[in-house]
Amino acid sequence: MFSAPLSLPRLSQTPQLLFLSARSSLSSLPSPLLFPPHSLSLSRTRSLLSCRFLTTPTARSHQASSSFAQSEAQAALARRMDAYRARQRESVISSALYVASIIIFMSGLSYAAVPLYKLVCSVTSIDGTPKVADLSKDGGYENIRPVVGAKKLRIHFNADVSQTLGWKFRPQTREVRVVPGETALAFYTATNNSDEDIIGISTYSVVPAKAAQYFNKIQCFCFEEQKLLAHESVDMPVFFYIDPAFADDPWMQDVDDITLSYCFFKSKGT
Repeated sequence: MFSAPLSLPRLSQTPQLLFLSARSSLSSLPSPLLFPPHSLSLSRTRSLLSCRFLTTPTARSHQASSSFAQSEAQAALARRMDAYRARQRESVISSALYVASIIIFMSGLSYAAVPLYKLVCSVTSIDGTPKVADLSKDGGYENIRPVVGAKKLRIHFNADVSQTLGWKFRPQTREVRVVPGETALAFYTATNNSDEDIIGISTYSVVPAKAAQYFNKIQCFCFEEQKLLAHESVDMPVFFYIDPAFADDPWMQDVDDITLSYCFFKSKGT
């Protein structure tokens, strides 16, 4: 008695069997993954099966961990950017305050430059500026005595006026002769030739400049505003003396003439 031969699938039928197995596996997938039989190919079936295995709990945990790590990295980056912007704002504010302090300091220095220059010039006699006599020393100028046997010096008086002022300004006395330690008084005359009131201010200097340290003014009209009414004339006195130490300075041996010059300008307030 012969048994029926065992029928084995041929090699050419293997793809069809795999196709049928894939279809049975897809029956358990959600509806979006179900496709009509005619639209599924072998390669498409393999890709769908691979997608099914990617949605396992282990894969989802890896995805969650990756998303959490990305969010943490983004949060750290945001914190670093905020800190950087805060430092930038502080740097800008500090720079602005530094520049503002420099501007304020320079503005104050510019306003104080003229008074400081006048003070330094009157004390040190630089730039040919005569010294202002300190009347508190040695009992005042009354105790100053002419140096006996010293040579006489010729003091010349010069006057200049700005063209914009509209004044006539001249010395009443062109020159005087004095010895060191002797006081002298001279006058200048200023006349307002315009039809309006004008305020003027004067500067002065001594030539030669090295003799300015010995030229002491007791009274003068320099650096003071002088207001003249229309067509008004005034006399302006200059009371001065040459320091007695002039006679003992070997650098002054060649100085026989000293010129005191005044120049009037229109005040900025007018």
